[in-house]
Amino acid sequence: MYLEAEREDGYHRDQNVFGDGISIEDTMAVLVRYKGGALLSYSLTAYAPWEGFRVSFTGTQGRLEVEVVERSYVSAAGQEHVAQSAPPEGSLEGVRILVRPHFGPPREETVETKEGGHGGGDPELLRDLFGGDAVPRDELKRAASHVDGALSILTGIAANQSIRTGLPVKVDQLVQIPYAEMV
Repeated sequence: MYLEAEREDGYHRDQNVFGDGISIEDTMAVLVRYKGGALLSYSLTAYAPWEGFRVSFTGTQGRLEVEVVERSYVSAAGQEHVAQSAPPEGSLEGVRILVRPHFGPPREETVETKEGGHGGGDPELLRDLFGGDAVPRDELKRAASHVDGALSILTGIAANQSIRTGLPVKVDQLVQIPYAEMV
């Protein structure tokens, strides 16, 4: 199915990632300033010895730190091998949430995981996207919309343009976004 789409989308699959013409960054850092004043600092190391992410939010009540180590695997010669840096099967060692309130001791929060990819998030995401009207709505407003997805992609597009030009990029100058329709 995907090979038949190469003519339409221009994306040629299964190429050598180290070959000529491949322009994916192995290491990058991006700084984003939002209109409301918040800052995002993003760093990527594509060749790291472990797969996962660290996220932290610092605000008026303290700091929230999240670390996730994925159970990545290597597929070679038709066999799959769990990467040595992955946490043990069935453990929660791969997910850690630490709350650091101002003027108080830090505390670690427990993480509920479920069956399915991304700690059980994938089945919930797919049900939200494709489940239809019979699926209960997300009362906590956690689900991202297609507009949220497009906005996150624009951050990457702006970062790539900045890498090419060496200049800051304003997302509003890339595309006009009807903010009023998103609320």
